[in-house]
Formats: sequence, structure tokens, C-alpha cells
Amino acid sequence: MEEKGIISTIQRYSIKDGPGIRSTVFMSGCNLRCKWCSNPELLDMSPKYMYFENRCVRCGSCVDTAVNNSISLSSNGCIIDREMCTNLDECMEICPKEAFEKIGMEITADDLVKKLLRDKVFYSQSGGGTTFSGGEPALQARFVIEAAQKLRQYGINTALDTAGAVKWDILSDIINHMDVVLYDIKTYKTKNHIAFTGIDNGIILENAQRIAKLKKDMIVRLIIVPGFNDSWEDLISRVNFVKTLGSSVKRIDFIQYHTLGVGKYKRLGMKYQITKIKKLDTKLIEKVMKIAADTGIKVTLQ
Repeated sequence: MEEKGIISTIQRYSIKDGPGIRSTVFMSGCNLRCKWCSNPELLDMSPKYMYFENRCVRCGSCVDTAVNNSISLSSNGCIIDREMCTNLDECMEICPKEAFEKIGMEITADDLVKKLLRDKVFYSQSGGGTTFSGGEPALQARFVIEAAQKLRQYGINTALDTAGAVKWDILSDIINHMDVVLYDIKTYKTKNHIAFTGIDNGIILENAQRIAKLKKDMIVRLIIVPGFNDSWEDLISRVNFVKTLGSSVKRIDFIQYHTLGVGKYKRLGMKYQITKIKKLDTKLIEKVMKIAADTGIKVTLQ
């Protein structure tokens, strides 16, 4: 039986998720709870509903449709009790201004590949391909493997963007079908990793070393969130760890924290966990990047 996966979107013409021009498939479900997460709609595999206040004309159609009196109107738009509202699908369908949007859809590997093949010419001309991101795509291993196998039959480069917090037998099986691994290292100290993401990072560091031993091409991604993981100690510890991975690491991407995902939290009825953010110390970042580059590793700042 053909595998089915749960995805949110396919981002076309991406230039930051691996080599060349790529299509990035955002998979639903994640086993980390990063305080700075910019994709809260992907935290689990169940459908999510965004409410766009700016589209709402306060007509009351959803109020009449919602069960359990779970939607009411205010001057600022709809107030939604998401625990009580069990028929947001119906509310979405009846809204005349498309103020509700469903995130998350089931798709077969064949149908996904058909969509991705539409951009095959761009992959070929730029040395790009498809990147499976998320969320954590390794949580849908069988689907990702089947889709990757089909893509590679067409000569399309495949990449996995992962935080590596899964059992090695699962991760290694996926990696066998990938050309590139984008590997996220959020912070180095175990206690900080638990505090910022909710889990221990032991398996993440171990899996990075295992991937390196396979001589698989890696792009290591180091997110920098001021006030959380931007200290000299943390940054240099992560860089020094990456150095131990040897020639498998083709590039280190230093990724600056952004607030582009904050609006999603409001639209999902969720609370954003970071209330204040410090200014990024650009001189410190430049110094760390220079140390990384001095070893011969290509570095970028995104």
C-alpha cells in the first residue's frame, strides 16, 4: 500500500534549504518544542486552523455554525474557544471571506512527486532539488523514504532538514535515500537544550557524528536567538563540535532569529513564548564565523 504523509505546504523556488533552487516540503509533526519556533502549525500532525482577523467582516456566519457556543464576536473579530469548537471545518466552509485557513493535508507519495516534478527544469539548471523539512520529517520516515526513492529515479537531488532527535535506525534509513543532510544544532549544553527545546540533546550530537562517519554531505545550521543561545560559550562550543565532524560538513549556516512566525501564533490562538528579545551582537557573530571559516569550512549568515 502506498504511503501517505501529512504536509502543510510546498515552498517552491527556495534558495536557503540546500544547494541550488529547491522545493521545500514542510512535513507536519515535531518532537521538539523550541521556544522560538517559527512554524507552530507543524508541531503535531493534526490539522490546524488559522483565523485571519483582517479578512473577517464580522458577519456572524461562523458564530451561528460553531457548536457549543464556541465562537463569539467582538470589535476585534472572532473569539474562538478552540477546545470547545469541534467543527472548525464547517466554519471555514461557510465563511464568505475565507477568514479561516486549514493547515495540514494528507497526500500520497505519488501525488507529492507529481507536484515536485513540475519544477524539474529549475532543479536541473541550478543543481537544486527537493528538501524535506518541517516540523521533523523523520517522524514520517516511511513516507519520506518512498517519496525520495521516486524523486531519485528522476535524477532529483534530495535533502533532509532534521534536528536529529530520532533513533539512529530510523534516521540512518532515511539518510540512505538522501544526497544532503541539513542538520540543526540548537544549543550545546544539555541543560540549555532541555530548557529551550524540551528534550536532551545527547542523541542529536551522537547522530551528527554517525552521519559524518557515513561521509554524507552535511550542511550544519546554527540558529542564533539573542538571550538564549547567543553567548560566546555556546556559539564556540557548537562550532568546535562541528569541526569534529570533519570533511562531511560542506557548510555552516548561521541563522539569525526572526519574528516572522509570531503572527502565526495569534492566528492559531496560541501564545508566543518569547516576550522580549535582545539585540543580536553582530561583532560576536562575525568573530565566531571567522573562527569557523579559518578551518576551511564555508560559512553563511542567513
